Parts: sequence; structure tokens; C-alpha cells
Amino acid sequence: MTVTRTSAPTTPVTTARNGLDGVLARPGDPRYDEAVATYNLASPLHPSAALTARSTDDVVAAVRAARRAGLAVRSQSTGHGAGSQASLDGTVLVRTALDVPVRVDPDARTAHVPAGATWADVVTAAEPYGLAALHGSSPTVGVVGNVLGGGISFYGRGHGVAANHVRSITLVLADGRPVVADADHEPELFWALRGGGGGFGVVTEIEVELIEMTAVVTGGTFWDASDAAVVATLWEAWTAAAPTAATTSLRLMNLPPLPGVPPMITGRQVLVLDGAVQVPRAADLDLAHRVVADLLEPLRAAATPVLDTWHVASPSRLTLTHLDPPDPIPYRGEHALLHPLGAAGVARFVEAAGPGSGTTIVSAELRQLGGAFAAPERPGGAFDCTDAAFAYVGLGLATPDGAGATADDLARIAVATGPWRTGFTAPTFVEGRTQPQRTFDDATVARVDAVRRTVDPDGVFAGGVAPVVDRPAAA
Repeated sequence: MTVTRTSAPTTPVTTARNGLDGVLARPGDPRYDEAVATYNLASPLHPSAALTARSTDDVVAAVRAARRAGLAVRSQSTGHGAGSQASLDGTVLVRTALDVPVRVDPDARTAHVPAGATWADVVTAAEPYGLAALHGSSPTVGVVGNVLGGGISFYGRGHGVAANHVRSITLVLADGRPVVADADHEPELFWALRGGGGGFGVVTEIEVELIEMTAVVTGGTFWDASDAAVVATLWEAWTAAAPTAATTSLRLMNLPPLPGVPPMITGRQVLVLDGAVQVPRAADLDLAHRVVADLLEPLRAAATPVLDTWHVASPSRLTLTHLDPPDPIPYRGEHALLHPLGAAGVARFVEAAGPGSGTTIVSAELRQLGGAFAAPERPGGAFDCTDAAFAYVGLGLATPDGAGATADDLARIAVATGPWRTGFTAPTFVEGRTQPQRTFDDATVARVDAVRRTVDPDGVFAGGVAPVVDRPAAA
């Protein structure tokens, strides 16, 4: 593969101790603390030096300074995914928070998204034009990291993974030069960046396609966890032939009292079914209501909800449906892609995570896949589809007095779901480097590695490569 590089911006370089530029901060410097902050407080990062990059010039300067000092380079934007980071000893961490806005082109139906922008930034910019992005479930997640990890969206059953809807990616390579990769320029690099597991460079901008979306029907229905067995079985049966306009998630949750969370669903274990049905055009609203009725009426008849919030909403409100915490917390997670569960699989899941299990974890989730997740309309990157029926995600608090119980709960659910695990994972849900994780087959691993060796022959970004772990690490 030949990489065509544009000329790099000229940035004055003033060498400091150990050959590092003065823009790079060391531990003890407030700028260092800003750059290394994470969303997962249980996964602090300790690089040798750090920088918050406000421009592409900052990224170029940081990469060049690190190379002169013989240090590796790693990057992050919003601090999500810190649990999957390897050690940062001997590494410069570049936090990308570029001081440029999201730019929407309503005619082309695209958004140019700077590194550091969140999904909330994009959906807010796109909504006035009747457009939406294939965003994640949290408004605070950084767009670049989420999309380059595939991107599992509540719109995904109709449109596939978000990475399939990327037009171009701008990044700074290991030699400090920027390059733009798209379908016509550096197509092999463009392919590998989308789900390939990192280690290619520091991404500074991504151009994503937007979809037409007038509204969504979204919300959540909550039951006492004692109703989980009957409700979850009915829901799993519905998912087998569900329309692709709908994407849902079923979770067993233990929610502590939090601001904005209704009191009837805190301090107890509840089962919640949330999600969205797409309304691309106003004429699609009646159909969306019928889809929601077909889903929820049998479940409401089988067990009385304690709270029901499904409603018509603007697309920007969908980022709030999943109740993801807006502020950093200490947590531990576990994830796997699952085959169809059937009644037996649902029973095992509820037994391991529901009433009587003694679980303390905040959430044990089954997220509905299928549809365009399995059969995308177009080829994408290294991770462009999955034939799994569900994504399981377990999350628990990792506080000093609760970390052990969380680990035990996650291990018990892993055993219970074992017979239905596909052996694969979706990159954005992986929260640790030692837990099982595999995105693609060995042939794709080799192809991605070949691209990585071409653009980063010295392994400057090698520490940021997601590992392939086929079985749990030894205790």
C-alpha cells in the first residue's frame, strides 16, 4: 500500500528536557491532569507526558516531539474506553479536543466532526435539517472513538454499524504528517481504520453520512424484576422477526437514587425495555406507533409496568433514552456477542442476573442486533457487520467496597451465557484488555496488521492496538 501524504503544517519546535516540546505536560502539571482525565474513574491513565490538542498543529507537534524523545504515542478524546488501554509507560498521551465546530452539509447529508466532539454535538447540529447520525446510546461519548470501533446505534438495525457511513478520515501518521483516507485515496488504510483496532495514527477529523430522521418513538417501560422471566421471554421471541425500523435493549438494573431518575425505579431491581422506532418522514409516524404497540402491548398485558415513558420525540432526545450516566464513575464491564437465546437462554440469563441471584451490578443488558447489523447495504471497514442476535453488556461499580462483588456477578453471568457466546465482540463495548475480545477472523487480523506495519513501521502507536483475546486471562 502506498500512502500519499500532504505537506505537514509548519510548527515551531522548542526542545525542552528529554527532547520534549514545552507544549507537553508532565505529571503534577494541571494541563497533564486535564489531558489524562477518563470517564471510567476505575481506569486512571499514567502516561509519561500528555497534551490536550486544540488543533491539528498541536497533534503534529506532539507526535514529532514524542518521536525525538523516543516515546510512543497514544490518543483519546472524551476519556471513554480507558479500561481497554494498555500501560502508558514511556508514552505521550494526546487528548484530542479540537477547537472547531461540527459542520453539517444538509445537501450532501454529511457532518464533518472534529476529534473531541461528542454525539450530543453532532445530533444537535444535524437536527435542524431533519437529519440524524448513527450515534451511540450516550450523548457524552466521543464520535471518533465510537465510529472507529464500529458504532452500535439505535438506528443500526435499519442502517448497520456507524463505521459503514464514514466518508473520510483525517489523521496524523507516525512521521508527524497528516493524511486523508477515503474510498478513493488510501482505500486500504480507510478500510483498516474502520474497526481495525487502532494503532494507525491520531485521528483529527471524521466525515460521516447523516440519515433522514424527522422524529423517533422512544422511551422505556420498567417492570419490577420479579416479572423479568415472563417479559424477557416474550421480548426475545419478538426480536426474531422484529421490523428493522426498531432497535431495542433489555436490561436488569439496580439503580441508586440519582438526580433526574424517577424514585419508583431506584433502590430496587427493575427490568427495563428501551429503544427507538425510526420516523424518517412524518408519514411514517403511524407505522412507528403500530410497531411500538405490537412490541409493548403483549408485554404490558403479561405484567404491569411500574413506569412507562414511550413517546414521540425529536431525534436529539434519543441520546437520553438509555439513561447512561453523564458524569464519570468508577466501573467494571464485561461483554460478548450472543447467538439467539430462545427460552432456555433467557432463563439462564435471568437466573444469573435477576431476582434471587444476589447481583449488585448496575446493569445486565441484552441489546438487540440483527437486521442491517448482519446484512449491511454496502461493504464497510474491517468491522462492518455481525451476525450475532444480541450484544450482552454487563456493568457494575468498581468502588473499593464493591469491586469484588461486581467481579463475581460478571463472572457468573459470563458462565450462564457461555453456551450462546459467538466468540466475537463489538469493539466499543469492550472494557478491559484481558477479557475475551475478538472482532474478526484471522485473515482480517492479518490484513489489518499489514496496513498497520505500512503506516507505522516503527510501532509508535502499537500500544493502542486492541488485542485479540480468545479466552479469559488466567486469574
